[in-house]
Amino acid sequence: MTSPEMIEIVRIGEDFGRWHELLALIMASFAYMEEVIDPPSSAHRLTPASLAQKARDEIGFVAVENGKLVGCVFCKLEPVFLYVGKLAIAPSHQRRGLGRRLLAAAEENARKNGLSTLRLETRIELTANHLAFSRWGFEKTAENSHPGYSRVTSIEMQKRLA
Repeated sequence: MTSPEMIEIVRIGEDFGRWHELLALIMASFAYMEEVIDPPSSAHRLTPASLAQKARDEIGFVAVENGKLVGCVFCKLEPVFLYVGKLAIAPSHQRRGLGRRLLAAAEENARKNGLSTLRLETRIELTANHLAFSRWGFEKTAENSHPGYSRVTSIEMQKRLA
């Protein structure tokens, strides 16, 4: 097993063509949510083509170990925040600090774009994610409901950057 420091974090560029592999990574990372969250994850609507469009519209980073994709994150510039989404770590690489490293890439990107706060949303049922994001400096700022739901289905969390 390679140490987390040996894993390279790379910005997704114009020449990236590994959309099927990236989609498989996201789906494997999000699979545990299948029987836990309602409504189902938006990851189910992703396709290789929509991921390619997402990378053109947003800023994406991948984590690469020995040529294999083992993590990713997408960042969307908003007027006040950098929205962090589709943070995915291969199940074999979870709990090794890779999520923190991908978030560090997002933080650096926010600073480069003059933004001082990261924003993300996580499902209400995923309490372990809430705790992890809290440990990484995020604070709960809102509760939201998906269209058609009268109950809270997600929470928003923000991290102010120093």
